[in-house]
Amino acid sequence: MSGYVMSRRPPAATGMLVGRSHTTRPPLADRPQPIAVDLGSAYLRVWLEPGRVLCAPVGHGPRASVVRRGRVVDVSACTAELRRLLRDHGAPVPVGALVVACRPVLSAPADQEAARRVLTAVLAPSRLLFVDSVRAGAVGAGAAAGTLLLADIGAQLTEVAVLDDGRVVAARRAEVGTRDLNHAVTAAMLATTVSRLVGELRSEPAVRPLVRTALARGLLVVGDGATRPDLTARMVATLGATVHRAAAPRTAALTGAGLAALSARRHPA
Repeated sequence: MSGYVMSRRPPAATGMLVGRSHTTRPPLADRPQPIAVDLGSAYLRVWLEPGRVLCAPVGHGPRASVVRRGRVVDVSACTAELRRLLRDHGAPVPVGALVVACRPVLSAPADQEAARRVLTAVLAPSRLLFVDSVRAGAVGAGAAAGTLLLADIGAQLTEVAVLDDGRVVAARRAEVGTRDLNHAVTAAMLATTVSRLVGELRSEPAVRPLVRTALARGLLVVGDGATRPDLTARMVATLGATVHRAAAPRTAALTGAGLAALSARRHPA
C-alpha cells in the first residue's frame, strides 16, 4: 500500500486549541449561535444548529485542488467555496460567532493555519477552536466515554486513535481513503492499512493496555468508510475484532464539533 503514514504521537495537549480569541465576550444571551465546520477532502460541511447541516462537494474538476489529503492547499479557492456554500443555502452567518473546526489528527501547524485563514476570512469568528476529528467523531457518535479505538476513514485520509474518556492518547494516520478505491487500491488493502495503524498503536508499551481494552469493546468506524460493508467486513477479518458503524458516520465528526461548540458557548472558560 502506498501512501505516506504519519507515525508520531500527538502532543500531550491534544483536542481543542484556540486559534483566535477575544478577551471581551458579550453575555451568553447576546452571542450568536455557534458554528461548526469540517473542511473535508470530499465535502465542505457547516453545522449551524442541531439538525441543520450545509454540505457541498469538493475535489472534482476545477475544485480538485481546494482540499487534498485533509489539507487546505488553496486558501483563496477554499474561501470562495465556503462562501458559495453559505450563499447558495441562503445562510447568513452573524459576525462574531464562536466557531469550532474539525482538524485531522496529527495535523502540522501550517495545515491548521491555512484552515484558520479560510475560516477567519469567511466567518470572522470571535473565537476559533480546533478539535481533532477523531475526538469529534467519538463525541458525535455518542461513544466518548471510556476507552475507545476509533477509525475515521475519509475520502483521502485514514485516522486511527485510541481515546480515554474523550482524550486522544495516541494516534496514527495514513494518506489513503475511500476515494482511492479502484483497481489498484482495494477494500482489502485499505482494511490492511487500518490494521497496520492499530498494530503500531498496540506496539507502544504505554498504549498497549488501552488498545487491548478498546479492542474488546470493538473498533468504532466513522467517515465514508463506515458506509462500505465490504470494507468493514475486511476490517473484521484483519483485526479479528468487532467493528461498529457509527450512526450517520459521514457527519459524526461535524456533529461532535457542533456539540463542542455548544459546550464552549455555555462554558467559555
